[in-house]
Amino acid sequence: MRVFHAALIAVVTLLVVWSPVAVAQAPDNESVYVVTYIEVAPSAGIETGNLLRRLALASRKETGNLRYDVLQQIDRHDQFAILETWSDAKAFEAHGGGAPMKRFRDELSPLRIAFYDQRRDTGIDVGPIPALAGKDAIIVITHVDVTGPFKDEAIAAMKKFADSSRREANSVSYEVWQQNNRLNHFTVTEVWKEQAALDAHTVAPGTREFREKLGPMLGALYDDRRYKALE
Repeated sequence: MRVFHAALIAVVTLLVVWSPVAVAQAPDNESVYVVTYIEVAPSAGIETGNLLRRLALASRKETGNLRYDVLQQIDRHDQFAILETWSDAKAFEAHGGGAPMKRFRDELSPLRIAFYDQRRDTGIDVGPIPALAGKDAIIVITHVDVTGPFKDEAIAAMKKFADSSRREANSVSYEVWQQNNRLNHFTVTEVWKEQAALDAHTVAPGTREFREKLGPMLGALYDDRRYKALE
C-alpha cells in the first residue's frame, strides 16, 4: 500500500509540473504585464471610451506605472482593451485597489455585457516601452493558445518572429507575453505607425511562414484584434 501511495504522489507531482495550466511564479520585483478585454452594450461605446480616458490619465500618475494604453476595436466599437505595464507586483496590486480603478469598475459595471476579462502576464520577449500611439497607429492584440506539448516550440517561434517583425519599416513595437495562469496561452501585442505598414507585414513571406509553422500547434483560433488608441 505504501508503494502504491508513493507512486500515486509521484504521478500527481509530474502532472502538476508538466500541466500547461500551471501557474507561473514570477518574482515580486519583476515587471507585470496586463491585458484586459471589455465588451459593453452597443449603445455604451462613447460613455465607455470616456471612462477609459479618465482612468488612463489617473493610472499613468500612479507609482510604478510604465504603460497604460486604452484602446477601442476598429471594427467593433463596443469592444475595448487596456494594455498596461507595472514595475512590479506591488505597484499593480496597489493600482487594482486604488480609488480610480474602483470608481471605473463601479461605473463600467452597468454598461458591460460580458465578463471583465483581465489577464496578468509575464513579458517573455519585450522591448522598450512604446510611446503613446499616434492617431494613425494600428494596435494589434493577438491571443495565442497552443496545446501543451508545443509550448516551448511555440515560444521559440514567436520570439524569432518578434525579432524580425521589429525590424520592419514603421514597426513601433512587437512583444510576446505569457499568461501567468495558463502557460500555453500568450498575448502578442503589436503597434504599427499606420495601416499600410500593418498590411505590408501581414502579407510578408516571413509572416506567412510563421503562421504556417504555428498553425499545427494551436489549440484555438489565432485570435488577432485590431484597435485604435482612444487618445
